Amino acid sequence: MNSRRRLASIPILDLGQVYDQRYADADFHYDGHDRLCEFFGRSVAVHRHDRFFQIHYLHNGHVHLYLDDLQYRLDGPLCFLTPPGVPHAFVTDAACEGQVITVRQQLVWKLFDGEAALSLRLNQPLCVSLGEQRGEAARVAAHLEPLFHQVADEFAGRRDGREANLLALLRLILAKLLHLVEQAQHDNPVPAHDLLQFHRFNQLVEARYTEHWPLQRYAGELGLTTARLNLICRRLAGMSSKQLIFERQLQEAKRLLLHSGQSVNQIGFVLGFCDPAYFSRFFRRHVGMSPSDYLARRGIAVKPCEKSKINGESCIQRTPSMLLS
Repeated sequence: MNSRRRLASIPILDLGQVYDQRYADADFHYDGHDRLCEFFGRSVAVHRHDRFFQIHYLHNGHVHLYLDDLQYRLDGPLCFLTPPGVPHAFVTDAACEGQVITVRQQLVWKLFDGEAALSLRLNQPLCVSLGEQRGEAARVAAHLEPLFHQVADEFAGRRDGREANLLALLRLILAKLLHLVEQAQHDNPVPAHDLLQFHRFNQLVEARYTEHWPLQRYAGELGLTTARLNLICRRLAGMSSKQLIFERQLQEAKRLLLHSGQSVNQIGFVLGFCDPAYFSRFFRRHVGMSPSDYLARRGIAVKPCEKSKINGESCIQRTPSMLLS
């Protein structure tokens, strides 16, 4: 009963609702890891997917991953499978590139209908380090990258037989992953209490990140010392608790800059910065460029319609098409 309540407290992430509503009712979705990171950030808190399988193929970079109660620290190339309902979280570094497939569980079940052993193994999360395979396993692992590239090509196109081709490629990918499952490597299980506290901290950050709480207040709400909170965050996310708060603030800042149509000053106030100059300095310090430079790099024009006296930032004018891009 306790485990059931704990699972119910872990949020469900529906990509079709919160990320790309064009695919709200789709059975199959593909996207690049970089594009998903632009939206969700590189530190993704504990969540699960309802009635969807998800497969990550990461070509390079480092990932710190949690699949249910297992922990992995691996460098690409690697692949991990998350079955429906399995709690997971991960942190990837800036060098990490890859591809992500999300597919409705009914389609996966149909692909392996009549193969009870394989269907049973698909219900278990797995993570495979592809660069560490040897012999026949290395040859199997080498097939995965071109298969993912074929998925990208089929998904982007609108050719006849697209759905059948995508499902055939998916079956090949899953079958090869299952052949490699015995090679998966993992670290020690994460204590359930630490995972729960980390999840509670992320919930608090989500609710309070615009209020700029001091770290002591977050720790106090969780019944922890700041040192213990930092230890949990570093163990589970590879960064300090303060860095996780900054990551969430920056994630929202980028979303608002790209999609809200508000000026830099307005966005600073929305995020709880009383002084717009401090917001611009905060953004530059952590992103390495000013908010206007960040937009310019993404092809969004910055017009000096209301030239700010604060740090040289100007208000942002966008066309409706920019807001949807």
